[in-house]
Amino acid sequence: MANLTIVANIIAKADRIDLVKAELQKLIDPTRAEAGCVQYDLHQDNDNPAHFLFFENWTSRALWQDHMANQHLKDYLAATEGAVEQFTVNEMTQIG
Repeated sequence: MANLTIVANIIAKADRIDLVKAELQKLIDPTRAEAGCVQYDLHQDNDNPAHFLFFENWTSRALWQDHMANQHLKDYLAATEGAVEQFTVNEMTQIG
């Protein structure tokens, strides 16, 4: 079975970019240590510093859902409340 690929786009409010960036960076190490995490890479747009993207690969959707329920995600949401303009997640499967 193919890995589950997650593409998460986070757009920070213009005056909260540094906060959102710092909080997103805190997610990297604990997430990479989670069961099922194959890849968890954070990117920042070169032309729009408010746009962040996580490119993730997980061995299963169930393990990704476990990740989404973890305390470090809850802490991130609390710390960035009101600082994120837009958040979208796409669940994808590699086909080629």
